[in-house]
Order: sequence, then structure tokens, then C-alpha cells
Amino acid sequence: MADKQGDFVWYELMTSDADAAQAFYEPLLGWKFAGSGTPGMDYRLGSKGDTEVVGLLELTEDMTKGGARPAWIGYIAVDDIDVSLAALKDKGGQLFMGPNHLDGVGHMAMVADPQGAPFYLMQPEGEGSQSFAKHEPREGHCAWNELVSADQAGAHAFYTALFGWEKADSMDMGEMGSYDIYSTDHYTLGAIMQKTAEMPASMWSYYFRVPEIDAAVDYVKTNGGQVINGPMEIPGGEYVFNAIDPQGAMFSIIGKKGG
Repeated sequence: MADKQGDFVWYELMTSDADAAQAFYEPLLGWKFAGSGTPGMDYRLGSKGDTEVVGLLELTEDMTKGGARPAWIGYIAVDDIDVSLAALKDKGGQLFMGPNHLDGVGHMAMVADPQGAPFYLMQPEGEGSQSFAKHEPREGHCAWNELVSADQAGAHAFYTALFGWEKADSMDMGEMGSYDIYSTDHYTLGAIMQKTAEMPASMWSYYFRVPEIDAAVDYVKTNGGQVINGPMEIPGGEYVFNAIDPQGAMFSIIGKKGG
């Protein structure tokens, strides 16, 4: 099925050490990485089974000098990259890089929302993406996209106007405010919440699914990562935690309790 405006279609890890990052994530999420053959850069494609789900980019010295740091970043589909870039700028977003074109992949541009949370716009080519599990749980795939924003109301206005997302539900988080859940094209894609003072910046987090949450916690702690929040139970009975990988990129995990 072709990707539509507002779909999350890809997830990419920018890292300072691609070999070390590959060695860390492959056992954790069941991914297998292979070279992409992209000229001039170390870009690897991570697959779960026969499905490509993530990319892995080793940061060059020039990228690091330009301010790039280890991080996960998501790609959101658009129907027309130029039209969407114009709309993004009109609504207070920023263009960092691009748009660029890669044959067979599509047009893409690295951008940020008005609160500074980075992501990619992508006008995809070819078959539809399966990186995000839209309709059923799939191990090794992204299961949830979560934005923590310095201006929750502003983020709502920006993303609903740019992508056509709709607020489908809201949960009262007490002192943390509301946890607003969004959908598009008849499936739930993620949530937007207000940033607390302790959170360093507005940012997207991507939750990748594992079969058992406690085993994932133990793996992260014993393989150079750091669990910074959780695991905590969420509605529906699953558990999540947030962590930092050995190179400093934040990532998030979702899964069930064993036994």
C-alpha cells in the first residue's frame, strides 16, 4: 500500500560509531544490518526478517562540526515536498537541509517544527513503508511516535495543519497535563505532550517493540546503555522505557512482561 501524507515511513539513527551501534541494536531488536551502497557515506539498512525498518548513518567529521550529534530521527511522508516545505515555513518551521533526491527512495528534507523538534519530510517513491506497525504489533518495528513539545498547543496546530492528523483521544496526566493521542487514515500513530522543565528540549521519541520488556532492560544495562525512565506500565498492560545507547542517542522500547 502506498504511503500517504502524514504517515511515518522511516526511522534513522545518526551515530558516531556505526559498528558499535549495529552491535548494540541487533541483539536488542532482532535487526540485521547490511550496507546500502550509498556513495560517499556509511549508510546501513536494518531489517527485521525480510522487511527493511531502519537506517543507520555514521556521522562524518563535517557533520559533527556542523552540530550533528547521535540521535534517532523520523521521516514523515508528504505528497509534494515543495508544497509541504512552503507550508512548513509558513507555519513557523525550519529547513535544515535539502530537499535532496535519491533514486528509488524519494525526495527528502531535514526540518524542525516551530519548537525545534527535528524530523524529515519525505516524498517517497516505490512501495509503501512497513517501518511503523500501523495496525498490529510487530516485533522490531516502531510501535509509537511521541512528541514532547515546549508548546503543546502550538505543536497541535502545526502538525494537524501540515499533515492532516486528528486528535483522537486525550489522557489526563495530572501535573504533566494532557497526553493527546493522534490518528490519521483510520489508525493511531502517536501522541503529543507538554515538555516538563526537566526535559532538555522539544523532541520526538520512537518506541520500538521487543518481545519481553525486562530482558530488554537487562540487555541495555549490561551492554553500555543507560535506562533513564521506566519501565512503566501503560494502558493496555504493556510496558515502556526510555534509554540512551552507548553513543549517546536516546531511544525508547515497548513490550510485555514475561510469564
